[in-house]
Amino acid sequence: MSAPRGQFSSNIGFLMAAAGSAVGLGNIWGFPTKAASNGGAAFVVVYLVLAFLLAYPALMAELTIGRHARSNMVQALRGISTGPISRLFGSLAGFGGILVASLILSFYAIVAGWMVAYLADPFASLLGADGAAAWLTGNSVGRNLTFTAIFSGMTMLIIAAGVEKGIERWSTLLMPSLIILLLLLIVYVLTQPGATTGLEVYLMPDFSQFSPKLLISAMGQAFFSLSLGVGTMLIYGSYLSQQESLPRLGALVTLIDVGIAFTAGLLILPAMYVAQEAGTQIFSAGGELIAGPDLILQVLPALFDTMGTAGLFVAIAFFALMVIASLTSSISMLEVPVAFSIENLGVQRRLATPLVGLVIFAISSVIIINFDTLFGLVVSISTEYGQPLLGVALCIFAGWIWRRDQLLAELQKGHPGIEKSLFWKIWPWYVRIVCPLLILAAFAQSVL
Repeated sequence: MSAPRGQFSSNIGFLMAAAGSAVGLGNIWGFPTKAASNGGAAFVVVYLVLAFLLAYPALMAELTIGRHARSNMVQALRGISTGPISRLFGSLAGFGGILVASLILSFYAIVAGWMVAYLADPFASLLGADGAAAWLTGNSVGRNLTFTAIFSGMTMLIIAAGVEKGIERWSTLLMPSLIILLLLLIVYVLTQPGATTGLEVYLMPDFSQFSPKLLISAMGQAFFSLSLGVGTMLIYGSYLSQQESLPRLGALVTLIDVGIAFTAGLLILPAMYVAQEAGTQIFSAGGELIAGPDLILQVLPALFDTMGTAGLFVAIAFFALMVIASLTSSISMLEVPVAFSIENLGVQRRLATPLVGLVIFAISSVIIINFDTLFGLVVSISTEYGQPLLGVALCIFAGWIWRRDQLLAELQKGHPGIEKSLFWKIWPWYVRIVCPLLILAAFAQSVL
């Protein structure tokens, strides 16, 4: 028999878990540099608008389906299907979500392992272990396998403890810690020479750069930053009480996510220009601001090195921030295949978690050993193709396949009178037509 399903014990627990899923490495290193490269505040304004025009409606589709079905992605989509063809479509989309979530976690755990290694590096330096410090920051197969295993083990320990004692408890501890560290680092960086230039680049709008490219880039960032399309929010929705108002909770999750993404920009962009002031190169050969892993593993560590002993403690705080952001996202991704194993295969959570976790770690190991060939390919397949297409599928289920009376009945739980609200007048047709078109536009731009 399968283990009983868990449930979030409070609104705060759900909000911290859902926001933690959304706030990951992409928010912290991706959003600020995209903003700086696309007109600064012009991009920020467009992103904030699109977060509610695209991401929020799609998030509501996942939360509503999840709470109604109270099951994993496969069973949830099959449960709201109305015939054999839609049930087959539901099975394909459900298994696709499990596969894509697992693939994302397989490369995400590698990058998160780098963050753990770089967190350990300042401690090695403080102890005078220069050889260990060099190994920790060197890109070797042994280092990558070791720290991917450590990070994967941390994720598995949290998921094995269940919804309330694992996901909720740790999200409620980690998310406030992330916010406190982020604010402390912002205060410190803004006192350094060059920080004002970074703030100007980030906050001063350059509307001359407004273009379809900026619009599509902001649209993609808004959608992907909320962990949509792979069933993480659907699973978290399935653990929600029926007394909660889904539109209000969805709006709060969106606000927290965009708020932290914006706040991260107040750290990353000033820090980059502080690094430039200290003599570090922050622009690529093509003239664009360096982003992604190169930003985190080259530009900012070079900045910390110029700070002397103080830089070691700043590095500890920064990489602790990155590890926390990684962990809050990874637990939501691992929960997707684990929930399926518990509910469809009848495996107990404490057994399902290590079994699924080890399979994903095995995929990570294959990627590490064949890094140059597989890493970019897995990232592309899962995030550029899998995630947006699954996002469209979930919108189709919420807007076209699920019976309208059942959809309304689910939304009325915890929100009496919603049928008279502006939300109900707009959202059903919006998620049916506008959201799929917007997601497909972002998908076409990223692929072509």
